[in-house]
Amino acid sequence: MDLKPSPFAPDDYPELESIDGFRLGVAATGVKYKGRDDLLVVSMDEGTSVAGVFTKSKCPSAPVDWCKRHAGNGSARALVINASNANAFTGSAGDATTLATADAAAKALGVQSSEIFLASTGVIGEPLDPAPIVAHFDALFDETKTDASYLDAARAIMTTDTFPKMATATVDIDGIDVTLCGIAKGSGMIAPDMATMLSFVFTDAPIAPGMLQHMLSTHVETSFNAITVDSDTSTSDTLMVFASGAASKRGCPEISRITDPQLSLFSEALAALLKDLAQMVVKDGEGLSKFLSITVNGAANDAAAKRIALSIANSPLVKTAAAGEDANWGRVVMAVGKAGEAADRDRLSIWFGPMRLAVNGQRDPDYSEAAASAYMKNPEIEITVDLSMGDGTATVWSCDLTHGYISINGDYRS
Repeated sequence: MDLKPSPFAPDDYPELESIDGFRLGVAATGVKYKGRDDLLVVSMDEGTSVAGVFTKSKCPSAPVDWCKRHAGNGSARALVINASNANAFTGSAGDATTLATADAAAKALGVQSSEIFLASTGVIGEPLDPAPIVAHFDALFDETKTDASYLDAARAIMTTDTFPKMATATVDIDGIDVTLCGIAKGSGMIAPDMATMLSFVFTDAPIAPGMLQHMLSTHVETSFNAITVDSDTSTSDTLMVFASGAASKRGCPEISRITDPQLSLFSEALAALLKDLAQMVVKDGEGLSKFLSITVNGAANDAAAKRIALSIANSPLVKTAAAGEDANWGRVVMAVGKAGEAADRDRLSIWFGPMRLAVNGQRDPDYSEAAASAYMKNPEIEITVDLSMGDGTATVWSCDLTHGYISINGDYRS
């Protein structure tokens, strides 16, 4: 499938430094893609903490079930990701594949299978043979050969993505620099409830598993659970953070309690990194031409604001209007009204960018169709709604809906 590059694809990529405690390796299995890497393994030092959040789909993939079962143990020694086959809706054969893959990785490293974490992405319903994956383990888990970059890693997990997604941050904790590096993949089947989407963050900060889980569960709500491309939640959505603790060897104190003063610094950096990765996923939405930022203010509460924002973001009529550069703010009114949250038509105001188009339940007296139409030609569009009902506020990110989305998904298995 020839994919047209996203208009938001970067011209170059950030240099992500290696992080003590993690070793990356990539390989080409040939399961589906020819001539490209589609397998990533990350081996980790003993004592690495892990936290994760996963799809809320009632039809999760076998790797999601595996990770949910073992993430609570708080300890990780390896991550194995294959792109091309989601190992979802594959019955007992799928469970056997995850077990065989985890056992093979554990044997290669001399660790417990429960310390191996797995993710798969690609076609749903096709059996996945573990043999082409585990055949690479002896080489990939050899420390002298595990030298892939984060750019290699981000490319290896792509499916319909048109560019690799990476982000990094550095935090000063008591005079010691700790590093976070994150990668993500996702382009379609992207909606909240662990908005196919995979993302992994690695850090050398010494953080207890409970604190790591607390931060991740909090910040997913304002990052990956605040994006939508097509309103469809994947069977495979996985977001995990791994902390090797290697910075403790340089004097960095462990973060183990909610009251630790270092927690807020690291938490802010993690939140910003997750937000960057989540927005990259939307900016690579299948077939997109516009990036939409949708903010709802004045709702009854924050949860109501988010539901209304998602109603706007997921509306095919709003999304196609954006694709056609049509300043049809009436479709925003429609999406507010159908959301099922408290709203009063006569108190509603709507902005496209800096221009107020509607106020007090009717068109703004200063409305300019020409100015609004000109604004819609921008690649990034901001829609703001004020309900004047309360203090609730939320922002979500989405994209337009074009013929390209139909072409990509109509040909996906061809």
